[in-house]
Parts: sequence; C-alpha cells; structure tokens
Amino acid sequence: MPPASPAAAAIDDRPWLVACLCAAWCRTCDDYRAPFEALARERPQLRFAWIDIEDQSDLIGPLALEVENFPTLLVAYGDQLRFYGTVLPHASTLARTVDAAQRAVLTPAVEGLDASLIGRLHEVGERVS
Repeated sequence: MPPASPAAAAIDDRPWLVACLCAAWCRTCDDYRAPFEALARERPQLRFAWIDIEDQSDLIGPLALEVENFPTLLVAYGDQLRFYGTVLPHASTLARTVDAAQRAVLTPAVEGLDASLIGRLHEVGERVS
C-alpha cells in the first residue's frame, strides 16, 4: 500500500519522532537535555531531535507553531501528530508522555499541523538519536 502523502514517503524509514523545541537561553531546557538524551539512548528505535526555535526560526516561524513555554514536546508517528505541548521538565514525565503517544491515548492539541511540517521536523534539529 503506498504512503498517504509525499511527506509520509520521505519518513517511512524512521516512523517515530520525539522532538524537543527549546531555546539556547532557556536554563530549564539546559536541565532537560540530559534526561531527553538519556531516553534517546534507552529507545534507539525512536528518532529524537533537539530543535532550537531561534536558531531554526526559518523553519519554525512560517509554520505557526506556538511555543508558549519550555520544554515543548512534539511526538509524531510517520506524518501523524500524536502529541504537541508543554511538559514538565522531568524524566518520568517525558517517558510517560512518549509511552502514551505511542499507545495513541493522547489527543494532539494542534489543528492544521500537516504532514509536510512533520516531514520537515524529521529533517531538522540536532539529532539526539
């Protein structure tokens, strides 16, 4: 069966994306990076990316992604958004959020986040795993 979209075809080989949207000046993000990288090492089957919303504003800005606070987490499977929102900066919260997104028990809070955006997010960011 062919992929649902060109963006889906581009990301078939790495279906899960866990992206942290952060900023270099954010001390909370600095503290969150270690547990984020630790979970990336524990779950090598997932792609983890660290995306600085200021350094990569050319990508993030036009997409109208609202980052109201840090850390903001995005979890996607292929071109399907599974979670997008601010999370508490704790390792246990991160793990539970990813687990829930994988079980599809979370409802994404972002309308209109299309497959092309998720495909581009797969390509950017500092790859953690």
